Amino acid sequence: MRRALVSAIVQCSIALCCIAAWADGWEDLGADLHNRVETWVRLRGNLRWRGEGLHNLDLDRGPDASGRAIFPVPASDPRAQWLSHADMRLRSDVAIFAPGGNVVVKARLDALDNLSLGSAPRGAPLATTTQAPPATSITLKRAWAEAMTPLGVLAAGRMGSHWGMGLLAHGGDCLTCDSGDAADRVAFVMPVLGHVIGIAYDFSATGPMTKRADGTRALDLDPADDVRTVTVALLNYKTKLARDRRARAGKVSLEYGAFVSHRRQSKDLPASYLPIATPMRLDPAQVVLRDFRATALDAWLRLTLPRFRLEAEGVYMTGEVGQATLLPGALLRGSVRSQQSGAAMQSEWGAPDEGPGLGLDGGYASGDPAPGFGANQPLLGRAPRRGALDGAQSNPPADMRIDNLRFHPDFHIDRILWREIVGTVTDAVYLRPHVRWRFPQFGAGTLTVSVAAIASWAIEPASTPGSACALGVEIDPTLTYVSKDGFIVALEHAVLLPGAGLDNPQLGLQARAAQLIRARLHWVF
Repeated sequence: MRRALVSAIVQCSIALCCIAAWADGWEDLGADLHNRVETWVRLRGNLRWRGEGLHNLDLDRGPDASGRAIFPVPASDPRAQWLSHADMRLRSDVAIFAPGGNVVVKARLDALDNLSLGSAPRGAPLATTTQAPPATSITLKRAWAEAMTPLGVLAAGRMGSHWGMGLLAHGGDCLTCDSGDAADRVAFVMPVLGHVIGIAYDFSATGPMTKRADGTRALDLDPADDVRTVTVALLNYKTKLARDRRARAGKVSLEYGAFVSHRRQSKDLPASYLPIATPMRLDPAQVVLRDFRATALDAWLRLTLPRFRLEAEGVYMTGEVGQATLLPGALLRGSVRSQQSGAAMQSEWGAPDEGPGLGLDGGYASGDPAPGFGANQPLLGRAPRRGALDGAQSNPPADMRIDNLRFHPDFHIDRILWREIVGTVTDAVYLRPHVRWRFPQFGAGTLTVSVAAIASWAIEPASTPGSACALGVEIDPTLTYVSKDGFIVALEHAVLLPGAGLDNPQLGLQARAAQLIRARLHWVF
């Protein structure tokens, strides 16, 4: 158990460290501050409805080495093939501009966020006549302010975090996104020689807390256990309107950016966040000398031509936890180290608003030879076992490294393997050719037909349930209609043809094909 605890905290600390980004992306920070005569309120958002059917996502390959199916199966009949689900979300982004136009306060509210339809019947399910409202039906996810100063834009509050393509830091603003990052941050950006230079200070983690004498305000019990992140970035970008205008004029647009980010924690109080049965008194005996530090470097580039677009992002992260134990007094010898790297590329040839288009995407996320992908590990996760789909990537004292990079879950490349079964891209390389045809005049909107094929391989064969690199090929066709008044209909299908890496050699079972069918409705305002 002690090893599992250690591995879990290191996995969470290193693999998700040093993610630097800004409020919805750099283009939005201060971009809408301009002269206004009086107070002005802007409201934007969308309502999303989704319904889907999932067929054989456990691949009929039996349980993995942990004894669990790699995807949930029907409770009443584990041999059944179909699962279904429907959910919804209402998102509202509010901006209030002060007179003069140099100050704005912004907020994001999500109502019924990813609420499963039919999940809150009132009374007995067979007799229900209405749905009970959930306890947290409206969630305030962001609240921050921006102000124009003589030197640049100052922003403070809980703001969205997005950088580049969203490989590591993703704001979750896309219509198909389900999570999204937010940071408690103070940031300042200023223009210098045609570029934007910024610095940010993040309150990444603070606590534990205690009440002050007035019973209202809180106080941080020990600053030494706080986690803080400092980021310095350089960016050259153009707005979408400027890119489109330059493309129509036959001009080339080159945009790029880079950041360096450093995160540190000196001490830690594991008893304040571990799920323990009896609360423990937080005293000096519970303090662990953590000595955690990590650094991330990220570079991003986008090249836009009249009929071609290329975008790429690469990241390198290194980190060390000097003392990785979660149990005070039970210290480990040596530190846990990490070196993670990854890159992704997207390309498309063809006019973006009409006719045919095709492209090739690809990506790489570094791996770790420990069993399991290491995509989702709770603090009390088990030690890694060969043949399991997931597993902690370190096992002190035998294994003191965590080297698998995890892409952000909202960085979608497919619909079944990485998004549903594994949970995110990690320990893998993939290629994604895609084609589409857009009909610019289809009633009151546009109709687009597209298909993508995703071929995936594991970097470390020991990470896969089948101990082989080939993970399979997925085919994802899509039909999308977008009306001019903001109504969107999308019909999606996916078929996964699994490779040997998803087989079950322990039971002699081969993974069989899976498929997904999904319908999405969006009302954008």
